[in-house]
Amino acid sequence: MKTENCVLGIELGSTRIKAVLIDERHIPVASGSYEWENQLVNGVWTYSMDAVHEGIRAAYADLVKNLGEPITTLGAIGVSAMMHGYLPFDRNGNQLAEFRTWRNTITGEAAAELTELFGFNIPQRWSIAHLYQAILNGEEHVKDIVFLTTLAGYIHWQLTGERVMGVGEASGMFPIDSEKLDYDEGMVQKFHALTGIDLRAILPKVLVAGENAGYLTEAGATFLDPSGTLKPGVPVAPCEGDAGTGMAATNSVRVRTGNVSAGTSDFAMIVTDKPLGVHREIDMVTTPAGAPVAMVHCNNCTSDINAWVELFSEFADAIGAPVDKGSLFTLLFRKALEGDADCGGLLSYNYFSGEGVTDLDEGRPVFARMQNAKFTLANFMRTHLLSALATLKIGLDILTQTEQVQIDKLYGHGGFFKTHEVGQRMLSAAVGAPVSVMETAGEGGPYGMALLAAYMLWKDDGETLEDYLDNKVFATAKSSTLMADASDIAGFNVFLSRYKKALPLERTATEVL
Repeated sequence: MKTENCVLGIELGSTRIKAVLIDERHIPVASGSYEWENQLVNGVWTYSMDAVHEGIRAAYADLVKNLGEPITTLGAIGVSAMMHGYLPFDRNGNQLAEFRTWRNTITGEAAAELTELFGFNIPQRWSIAHLYQAILNGEEHVKDIVFLTTLAGYIHWQLTGERVMGVGEASGMFPIDSEKLDYDEGMVQKFHALTGIDLRAILPKVLVAGENAGYLTEAGATFLDPSGTLKPGVPVAPCEGDAGTGMAATNSVRVRTGNVSAGTSDFAMIVTDKPLGVHREIDMVTTPAGAPVAMVHCNNCTSDINAWVELFSEFADAIGAPVDKGSLFTLLFRKALEGDADCGGLLSYNYFSGEGVTDLDEGRPVFARMQNAKFTLANFMRTHLLSALATLKIGLDILTQTEQVQIDKLYGHGGFFKTHEVGQRMLSAAVGAPVSVMETAGEGGPYGMALLAAYMLWKDDGETLEDYLDNKVFATAKSSTLMADASDIAGFNVFLSRYKKALPLERTATEVL
């Protein structure tokens, strides 16, 4: 295979690092992956840089192995990762503090003050909230920061030596002016007046989709492929966050389109055509091309489901009837379709960590039921699936009901949708609208990042990202669209009413457990 005509997309997700290689037809020809997990260290959700380095190399090596031939060069490379978080470095490139991921809810004071200062919602996981909280905490390292970036920005820096990032990823660090396609200058000045820090000196330079963001250096090639087979000189696209790659992977970058990414966390991205009011539950970010996007982000989605499936797997092993994990997930997800629409009175909170939408700084997974509830396996599984979408629906209701945002198309992607029909039907019940899933949705973020790199490499003069995806990538793409029936929608609303009413139960759990 002529890999110089192929494009590589890599994404560092919360539980898996995945690499996808696509050809000139935008079709995946090989993939590789590496599983990892965050750690709670001294109250901070983090990943070690050793794990980052090991994981990205292992995922790339797995892709090369699965391709079945060595890779000496590529047409282009793009890297993405979990958005937000905090990675500060000094002038010598030394890391000044542990990597603080999106999952942390330790910046409440900073987020509230900055939201008030800017008149713009600043969520706790944003990089600027982490920086200001470090200032409020009097952390010694702040004075030495010369570069503040995200995980995607860090990897891009290692590959190219360039301190830049795509506008969508940058919009999770600091608010973006979508007309100027850069950090909002008025807010930059307000932060300078507040702290004395010149953000333009320490934040990555903002680029938009289609621009060149540097070339793979000799050190970068060795960083990714220590074997020395991969050679330098490959053009590299602006790095993006998992939100932006999800939009690209599902062709959801036009106004009034949206997508829901559901895995360890879940979030909805709706491209808007009008300014919105300030809501604590709604983040305003951008597409990789810089268009404004309303984002409902929830820290918790499938972790609790995964834990219960692991328990069932242990039981199967214990009785001498082991079941393949993939088959077990499919079996249990499909069982949920047999449950009562409102879950028969069962209730769960899937909070492994805090949840901004429901104003909880910590989380405790909780399952509860009344004595007379219909405690069946089908209801049990359906409860956990609806719980995984409950906080997302709370945020989306603000968009569709309070702000009257119109959604013409909604696409789902991520692990929650792997089992045919099930996750799709549950999400449709939550939003009360049709949900589409593309055949390529299983490739997810790394596929979306590869598409953004392909756009940089193969776009025509003046061709927008929206047109490129519509006409060259998804014109013949196969997808399935499903609309939940009225009873599913009504059942979800009953479940959500019960869920909201019992939220003090979850809050009490964080205080006493």
